[in-house]
Order: sequence, then C-alpha cells, then structure tokens
Amino acid sequence: MKRIAVYPGTFDPVTKGHQDMVLRALPLFDEIIVAIGHNSQKQSYFPIEKRVAWLKKIFESYPQVSVEVYEGLTIDYCKKKNARFILRGLRSSTDFEYERNIAQANNSLAPEIETVFLVSTVGLSAINSSIVRDIHRHGGNTIPFIPNGIVLD
Repeated sequence: MKRIAVYPGTFDPVTKGHQDMVLRALPLFDEIIVAIGHNSQKQSYFPIEKRVAWLKKIFESYPQVSVEVYEGLTIDYCKKKNARFILRGLRSSTDFEYERNIAQANNSLAPEIETVFLVSTVGLSAINSSIVRDIHRHGGNTIPFIPNGIVLD
C-alpha cells in the first residue's frame, strides 16, 4: 500500500518553511498531497489560484508531490485520497499544543490515519504566513521568507 501523506494548510502565502517541510518529508512517503484548505466563507489575502500556481511551481520537479484544493474536514479529505498520514510542522511549543489537540480529534474520528510531526529547521521557525502577509501589506521585503522564484504581487 502506498504511503500517501496530506500536508494541509492555507499557504497564504507559501513560505520557505512550507517548502522545507515538504522536501524533508519526501523520503518518508511515496506521495505527498499539498492540500490547500478552502473555505468560501473566509476571505483570503492571496487568491487561491495564485497559491495553487506558486505551490505547483515550487514542486514541479518532484513528481511525487501534487497540489490540490479541498473543502471540509481534513480527515474526510484524507479518506477520499486514501492517505494514511497527515503531515504537520511544529515551530514552537505553542504549535505543539494546538496541533496535538487537532491530531487527537482526528485520531478519534479516524484512528487509521496518523499525524506525523516534523520540527522546523533551525532558522525557519520564526517564519509564518501571517508575518509574511503583514510585511507584504506594508510594502516590506518578503524575499527572505518565500521560496525562490515566487513573487508576491
């Protein structure tokens, strides 16, 4: 059976931390689906089409990585995709507390799907999409925080 992982997030915008997480997880899984959670009731900063395009560009050299958009519960999406793993990154102890609670709820709903945590690479743990959006919103330089070749316009 293929080891399929779903890496869910809004990726609004994608950061070097997101990119690093997927690249480090590649040896662990046969396939990684970067799954952009979409909630039509919420306003995103960057359009979903841009986020899909950015992620596809970043991972175009990795055939085992795909990019998709989904709505609803991540655990239901995993079942639909026959994914047995959810990939999540941990930057801090605050992330751990939050992610542990979600992982435990998911385990109650679908014990056959395991959450796998990877700790952020040193130097990338301070990067998050909220900070990058704020820098962008105020005309600052986002280049140090986003993958090469991505332009936030």
